[in-house]
Amino acid sequence: MQPGSAHGPARPAFGGVRFGDRLARGILVAPSILSADFARLADDARASLAAGGDLLHVDVMDGHFVPNLSMGPAVCGSLHRAMPDACLDVHLMVTDPAAYIEPFAKAGAAHVTFHIEVVPDPLPLVDRIHALGMSAGLAINPDTPAEAIVPFLDRIELALVMSVHPGFSGQKFIAQVLPKTRALRDAGPAGLRVQMDGGVAPDSAPSCRAHGCDVIVAASAIYGRPDYATAIAALRAG
Repeated sequence: MQPGSAHGPARPAFGGVRFGDRLARGILVAPSILSADFARLADDARASLAAGGDLLHVDVMDGHFVPNLSMGPAVCGSLHRAMPDACLDVHLMVTDPAAYIEPFAKAGAAHVTFHIEVVPDPLPLVDRIHALGMSAGLAINPDTPAEAIVPFLDRIELALVMSVHPGFSGQKFIAQVLPKTRALRDAGPAGLRVQMDGGVAPDSAPSCRAHGCDVIVAASAIYGRPDYATAIAALRAG
């Protein structure tokens, strides 16, 4: 289902890009602000979008589902106020995602993804996300089979495959997950976005795209480089 249809109005998205929008450009690049300079977060985020990024990926960690703490709705809200037209793609790596859906909706998130490992029956939460005007995604960790979310692909806009064990940026890409992106692409309906998140760099991006991935998340591969535009171009077509 397209965001904003039977579930209320969809939020504005950067450059008109929406998950599930078949008219959006083929390969989307999502700079992950986890590796941005938090002392100048708005400047870094704005620069990565101006350099060709399509949306901003916001990794939320609770120190329980993953062994790290990161940002919350206040950071998302600050970014939304600074860049009201940016698509904020929130990835909840938390044990209780239901507790965060409404706060992130109020903070301006356009999309929320949560993990099947903590919500085995995800459809009520997917419906809640849609009712709040956001698109919804389901994520799987490297050790979780693609089959865990296949039954729900027709109810979400995005399927996320973790290509590192979640918790920290800068990890090495796990190539063994690539068949899962192909399986999700083949099983999913037209318009489903398949996102790869974790350790993606110009040398691994071609394999991601070849296996059906059309949304590439990158943290240090963008914010750790002096030229964001060159880095993003390499991820999109390198």
